[in-house]
Amino acid sequence: MSNPTNPRREHPSTYVMQYRSNDEELNRLQIHDQLFTTGMGGVLPEQSDPARFQRVLDVGCGTGGWLIEAARTYPTMSLLIGVDVSNKMLDYARAQASALRVDDHVKFHQMDALRMLEFPKDYFDLVNERFGMSWLRTLDWPKFLHECQRVVRPGGMIRVTEFNVNVESTSPALTRLGELAIEAFYKAGHLFTPASDGMTKELARLLHQYGLQDVQTRAHVLEHRASTTEGQLFVEDWRNLYRGLVPFLQKWTRLPDDYEDIYQQMLHETQPPGFVATSRTLTAWGTRSRTYSPSIQR
Repeated sequence: MSNPTNPRREHPSTYVMQYRSNDEELNRLQIHDQLFTTGMGGVLPEQSDPARFQRVLDVGCGTGGWLIEAARTYPTMSLLIGVDVSNKMLDYARAQASALRVDDHVKFHQMDALRMLEFPKDYFDLVNERFGMSWLRTLDWPKFLHECQRVVRPGGMIRVTEFNVNVESTSPALTRLGELAIEAFYKAGHLFTPASDGMTKELARLLHQYGLQDVQTRAHVLEHRASTTEGQLFVEDWRNLYRGLVPFLQKWTRLPDDYEDIYQQMLHETQPPGFVATSRTLTAWGTRSRTYSPSIQR
């Protein structure tokens, strides 16, 4: 396991944003975290007793927004650990944790979750993963869920949140960009079907198939209006996304010759006060069976 004074070399990443650690992407991820955590009603809105989770792991934590907010919301959590493949993102997360004075029990480690979660078995009460579709491919899910079950205690929880790729909005250009993203995500292996819900509709099945019990789901519908602060943050998030996603789209789709025109049209259409967009997320969670053997990969 790496630490801040002895960071390890980063492995090649499957993250869809080529420039995963530049300042624009760090800023976008902060906005993205804030928008979705607030819009979904908090860090663990579907859990009746979040205080029972003492040791929490956030996989693919990025800039640490979800984990830090969990620490601030539930001060009884004794240890919260975030892992990510990007050292620069983790440096940013550590600085945020320090500034908010939760760094005594919020820790971040550089780790490639596609290889191994480098923790003892049966260690965590909760393993959380949000929006992993940006780096998890469909072929990665069996091993990933096996690793999550290995490090969570018997009866502990694994919780996964994903979003529909396209948003419903009053902007035809934003819809067109979403269609390009769906095609690229599917061809690159990040979606099970070439549809906006090509990941979310599979979450419950995946958790059932790979051994979790008492699987439940909760859907969230988030509305964004340009006339609100949240709406403006939404526009900034997607403006940066579709600029930074260009290399990924070029690799996996035929990028339209007029892509820049479509992008500029999207910027124009999302500014009027009447602009409205709806994004959809789904959280699925289940518990590790007390009879599950983490030494056997399913």
